[in-house]
Amino acid sequence: MVGETDSMDRPSGHRAVARCALLGEAPYSEMEGGLFRPYLGPSYRATCDQLAAWMAEAGMTTRMDAAGNLIGRYEGTAPNAPVLLLGSHIDSVRDGGFFDGMLGVILGIEAVAHFARAGKRFPFALEVIGFGDEEGSRFPSGMLTSHAVAGVLETPDPAMSDWAGTATLATALQEFGLDAGRMHHASRRGERILAYVEAHIEQGPVLESEGRALGVVSAIAAQHRYRVTLRGMAGHAGTVAMPLRRDALAAAAEVILAAERIARAGTDGLVATVGSLHVTPGAANVVPGEVVFTVDVRAGTNAVRDRAAEDILAVIRQVARQRGMELDIALQQDLDATPCDPVLTALMEQAVDDVTGAPARLLVSGAGHDAMIMAHLAPVSMLFIRCAGGISHNPAESVTDADTEQALRAMTTFIGLFERRFG
Repeated sequence: MVGETDSMDRPSGHRAVARCALLGEAPYSEMEGGLFRPYLGPSYRATCDQLAAWMAEAGMTTRMDAAGNLIGRYEGTAPNAPVLLLGSHIDSVRDGGFFDGMLGVILGIEAVAHFARAGKRFPFALEVIGFGDEEGSRFPSGMLTSHAVAGVLETPDPAMSDWAGTATLATALQEFGLDAGRMHHASRRGERILAYVEAHIEQGPVLESEGRALGVVSAIAAQHRYRVTLRGMAGHAGTVAMPLRRDALAAAAEVILAAERIARAGTDGLVATVGSLHVTPGAANVVPGEVVFTVDVRAGTNAVRDRAAEDILAVIRQVARQRGMELDIALQQDLDATPCDPVLTALMEQAVDDVTGAPARLLVSGAGHDAMIMAHLAPVSMLFIRCAGGISHNPAESVTDADTEQALRAMTTFIGLFERRFG
């Protein structure tokens, strides 16, 4: 295959890392000198084609579902066997890292390749799924395609525009050969899905600080994400007196500092982030008339998240009122705290113990994952892999071959333990 050598014909952590790195370059990225792979874009299609080729090499049949998720299937010992799903997401944020999401997809392929090489089949089928839209990096709705698979997709607005304003969801799907009106046909409800297992980089510093290659996720934090629009009045920067200004950016700045203050005073892993800010007109000599920004609030429990979100929204309304702003607030993401299945968690702990020779470290994930949504469909488990500096959503994102090799061994060990427990 492209970018591979004869020394990479065996499933391994080294091969997984190399494949992730390969997929960080053109034509698998739409960003010069960095990685950006939006859902349904040209780089997404090229990536799906390459992943499908690797899936076929590993002994799987492949298909694209109605939501644009890529699925590879390694048959079980009997026709129509139930399914153990492995995977993560294919899309990436702008200027992202090579391993967020993609490492979980590649490790799923490597695990299947390991068993295919040994001629091993299970009383269940193994499927590897690459979700198309986890990040919400193209359309303002994250985890859109895992919602479809889990059968909890609310009817998406086909006229929803992408962030660039160049395509709607309907046109993007149509150009990809899909139909927005049929996205819900990706649902796996009614099928025998035994579990969903996701390997993912930690995206935090705990494992590295403790000298551990792997961790086991016990739960995923609750999350609210809002899109806030503040509208004041644009005016000449040199002629509008300060007392008469309705400066939308100054209002947004006040909100941002308040959100930070509220989160710093919180408990249970509370964090709040304003990660996107769009200023209009955006000229150096014009008082900003409109600002659109996001507010992301997360915590280990729904109750802590909800209290903080209410406090931040109260500040937004107060600032808008005091500064004479028109205000629009839209809730874009509402994810409950998601505990991982205790039986699967125990199996993953045992697998990590067996591979590393040390008791597994349990972690709560502050980042959201497709596993949160898949928990509506089946029991879920997550394996974390150490990443350098805890850095993610950044070109500096990095993992080692050795850690990834341990992750692959933990995955294959887990599948063996799963067979004994559920086979």
